[in-house]
Amino acid sequence: MNTMDENTMDKQSSPKSSLFDGWNAPPNLVTYSRIVLVVIFLTLDILAGAWGESNLTMRWVAAVLFIIAASTDKIDGWMARKYNQVTEMGKLMDPIADKLLTCGAMIVCSAFGELGWWVTILFLIREIGITVMRFFVMERPGGKVIAAAWPGKLKTVFQCVGLSMLLLPFWSLGNGQATPFWMTAYYFLTYAIIYVALVLCLYSGAVYLYNTFVAPKRK
Repeated sequence: MNTMDENTMDKQSSPKSSLFDGWNAPPNLVTYSRIVLVVIFLTLDILAGAWGESNLTMRWVAAVLFIIAASTDKIDGWMARKYNQVTEMGKLMDPIADKLLTCGAMIVCSAFGELGWWVTILFLIREIGITVMRFFVMERPGGKVIAAAWPGKLKTVFQCVGLSMLLLPFWSLGNGQATPFWMTAYYFLTYAIIYVALVLCLYSGAVYLYNTFVAPKRK
């Protein structure tokens, strides 16, 4: 048997990269910790009530935890690239952790009347649909997890910034007086950022579907 045949057999016999390979890599541990923060954040946010009127302190703490959890997304991504620890588990769990954080926050905000349900429902349709699609792609022969493209990453930035502004109970700084101009401008900007995130959300979903089903056929 020549060397070429041996190399071919080695490639054919080499096991396919498993989803659980590198599951305990440091970047993935950061992702798991963000999921824990999501649970704590949602608990405090719900207990604080609508706009934090039931417990203003809990609302402030919940908002800070949301900002911390959203910020760690960049940390695990940076660690994975810098130390060459990009794993299939990380590419899958990282966007799932983001979705749990942002979608959970939006559902609670909508339930409290702080955000229109139509916005949250459109986000949920896209996010759940793409997540299910990721599992579908993984199950196909030779399927690999497709990492988030730049429109999706930009969507996450706008979404996290908008939700952070919405969660921060700056209304309490008005001291019960008539709504000042700065507060009106603040919440106008808050909702504008969320709506921009919604547009990017739908666009990035379309890009993902194109890259998954159309682009491979053209190649």
